[in-house]
Amino acid sequence: MSDAQQAGAALAPSVDLNASAAFYETVFGIVPFNRVTKDVSATTGGPIDEITYRPTADGGPSLTLLKLVDKPAPPRGETVLGFMTSDIVALLDRATAAGGRIATPIQEQREHRVKVAFVQDIEGHLIEVVELTSR
Repeated sequence: MSDAQQAGAALAPSVDLNASAAFYETVFGIVPFNRVTKDVSATTGGPIDEITYRPTADGGPSLTLLKLVDKPAPPRGETVLGFMTSDIVALLDRATAAGGRIATPIQEQREHRVKVAFVQDIEGHLIEVVELTSR
């Protein structure tokens, strides 16, 4: 049994780190707490630039946007991020206003008591958005 307090971290590769940061901060209201720019050649084969965000709930995972400075852009679909929201319509509005695109419109899944939609960020990375419902 683990005594870990957090579930982990999600790493989202990025081509334009500052533009991606602005998108995620605007759409999801996440707050950065650390930025690291350094050479970690032994691990990634070159320098990185990354921004890590505070967890949105006590004990929750953090999100890190990561740019591999000397590497080509990662392929779309390499990861899917997931976010919970209390207002899926407002979140989708913020996503499109910030340059994102709705990949799959809202679908109500009554058997799971959720509404689900998928958006793409400004670099085309897929994000699942879930709102809990009472039905």
